[in-house]
Amino acid sequence: MTPAELAKSIDHTLLRADATVADLNRLCEEAGRYNFATVCVNPCYIELAVDLLKGTPVKVCTVVSFPLGADSTSTKVHAAVDAVRRGAKEVDFVISLGAAKSGQLDFVKDDIRSVVDAVKREEIELGHNLVVKAIIETGALTDEQKATIARIVELAGADFVKTSTGFGPGGATVEDVKLLRGIVSPEMGIKASGGIRSLNQALSLLAAGANRLGTSSGAAIIEEMISGRKEAAS
Repeated sequence: MTPAELAKSIDHTLLRADATVADLNRLCEEAGRYNFATVCVNPCYIELAVDLLKGTPVKVCTVVSFPLGADSTSTKVHAAVDAVRRGAKEVDFVISLGAAKSGQLDFVKDDIRSVVDAVKREEIELGHNLVVKAIIETGALTDEQKATIARIVELAGADFVKTSTGFGPGGATVEDVKLLRGIVSPEMGIKASGGIRSLNQALSLLAAGANRLGTSSGAAIIEEMISGRKEAAS
């Protein structure tokens, strides 16, 4: 894998509540420099990120019902539709975690499907591809629950199942990615997110079956790969 190929698997992320405009400027500059798949930003920064990334292939991703997933379905739907109308091309939303842990699986599926269907209707209206990722917060679930919810996410039509918010009880692990890859179809995307800070972690998660990585350390990870290649060549 080349640095450019690795960059295309990364959602360069800035989701801190205290993130400033200067922080966003830096995020987008790094994203344009390395050509990451997306920048993942809070909804209030969608338009600014879109403007900063004009002329680059980098898309804007945002989050919905983040990080708790405890909003009503109608609130999630409204937020997702609002996000894509304001320029987001990808939406990462948190499932109703309490319902999942309570075994209210029909509610969970309907909640996910409502968001997915609303975004896909906008996809037709807007005339460009939109991606929906459902965050299941693996650190709060048993392995059996992870497997069950991953199946539901795929059945409900989401494009990706995403491991974690990065704000919950644990982040991405190789074990969880392997478990999810063994459950969902080969066509289903898996986004590993939470606590990814090194090149070794990134490559291990991709090798385990992840298609996308969510990390605030994207630039450092790419630079680590570039430096390692220079050292190997010298």
